[in-house]
Amino acid sequence: MAIKFNKRILTRYVLPIFSILLIISIVTSRMNSETINGGVSINQHKWAHEGESSFYFPFSKKFRMPAYSYKQKTKNWLYFNAKQKDIIPQAHIAHYDLNQLQSTQDAAVNKEQVLILTPMQTFHQEYWNNLLQLTYPRDLIELGFIIPRSKSGDVAIKLLEKEVKKIQTDKKETRFHKITILRQDSESFNELGEKERHAMAVQKERRSKMALARNELLFSTIGPYTSWVLWMDADIVESPSSLIQDLTQHNKPVLAANIYQRFYNDELNKKDQRPYDFNNWAESSTALELANSLGPDEIILEGYAEMATYRPLMAYFYDPKGPVTATMDLDGVGGGCTLVKAEVHRDGAMFPNFPFYHLIETEGFAKMAKRLGYQITGLPNYLVYHIEE
Repeated sequence: MAIKFNKRILTRYVLPIFSILLIISIVTSRMNSETINGGVSINQHKWAHEGESSFYFPFSKKFRMPAYSYKQKTKNWLYFNAKQKDIIPQAHIAHYDLNQLQSTQDAAVNKEQVLILTPMQTFHQEYWNNLLQLTYPRDLIELGFIIPRSKSGDVAIKLLEKEVKKIQTDKKETRFHKITILRQDSESFNELGEKERHAMAVQKERRSKMALARNELLFSTIGPYTSWVLWMDADIVESPSSLIQDLTQHNKPVLAANIYQRFYNDELNKKDQRPYDFNNWAESSTALELANSLGPDEIILEGYAEMATYRPLMAYFYDPKGPVTATMDLDGVGGGCTLVKAEVHRDGAMFPNFPFYHLIETEGFAKMAKRLGYQITGLPNYLVYHIEE
């Protein structure tokens, strides 16, 4: 039986289809012989997710990652154990909306997380005891320490780890939300004694190294849930138990407490107190004129007779009969006990280890914060105490 083809159907449908199939066959044949990346056959080519063992298709069952478990996998879980590693899958993605993060005057009520940061050269038990008596909820407090690689630092970290292990293995309600201990591998802040480290000749180098330590500590510990950062020196051994609530109540971008020191007054033959921190100050015309006369790498240091600035120092504005809530405007702050809204640091205010408008470290930070448009405030009648010498 002979098969008859309709010429019209053959021309319109069969020949075009045949032509397409012929072209595909030719292209496929050529692709099989072509190479990429210096000799790898296209047939042997692997997609990125295959070659890198990574996963770009979370919607596909083949590449879906198992749910990550945050449960501790070993009993030896303490964070400072260098052997303990916690590997998070590559496809584990967390989303944070910092626009929803608050730093308000009702910090405890609004469950705002506070990060307390302390550069520590020497461990004082009184400092730790004072930290433990704070009444702000422990589950909202994170602690961060940076310790130099020095003899005193080696002693300090052993004592600190002992206390941390004790509190973090106690009842759940007594534990801090998180504790981080760093050892400074870069230029460490030195081991000078109390009198030596306050000598004017060593201030630029010492405070430059301290600025490096503060920045390293800050950038390593601040997290997406941090609302406040409380800078507290390791020499602060006495403060009101409501310290954090008292400071956050003012709802200021940068707020410094007044640092005093208890001592035995031989003349009065009794215990007394005196101003200690002179880094909390308001600017003066004399200091501004002095700054204009300095070279680009020179800095102004406060509290030294050799460099009279006539700045109003908050330490001398203490009024024992005045309200503890009294405030004053400042231009410079110290790191003894200063509360900072986390957004100030996130906006770029850090601790310059270089002359910044002739200021360095904490005073340079205050200048930087002001340049970013933030107000600097002090509490002249709110006292916290430095350890006795």
